[in-house]
Amino acid sequence: MPQTLIGTPASAGPPSLDSYVVAGSYPTYEQAQRAMSHLAEQRFPVAKTAIVGTGLRLVEQVLGRLAWWHSAGGGAATGAWFGLLAGLLASLVAPGAAPMAAALGGLAFGAVFGAAFGLAAHAFGRLAPGRRDVLSRSTLVADRYDIVVTPDVAEDAKNLLIKYGWRTG
Repeated sequence: MPQTLIGTPASAGPPSLDSYVVAGSYPTYEQAQRAMSHLAEQRFPVAKTAIVGTGLRLVEQVLGRLAWWHSAGGGAATGAWFGLLAGLLASLVAPGAAPMAAALGGLAFGAVFGAAFGLAAHAFGRLAPGRRDVLSRSTLVADRYDIVVTPDVAEDAKNLLIKYGWRTG
């Protein structure tokens, strides 16, 4: 019996946005989301829409210096979780093992070895060319967020978004 697919096949890829029409434009993503929610509340066929960010740029915010204790602490935390999980699994497999002792032992060993690996990674990372000793967070930001729709529903979307602008503006 042939299998029925709902929607477009995965091999078809995402629809091309070249044929879409801009129905509204907003300075922030949150405003575009609220406008899209308004369309959904009005029973608009939101499956025929998309939010497209234009004028993209990558913003990297420097949070501080990367010190050895950041690496050791991050490694210890990761190792502790891994050790806790290993200890709990070991207590399930080993007959007569005390679950609490196995979990705490795994947590302690995991934290120690995780801190050691974190320090080793920090030390070897400092030897790498081009390595920066800063902590940072990268964010992708757009200058504008457009709500685009298929041409068959463009006029309805524009009218609803104009009314939404009157109500919120």
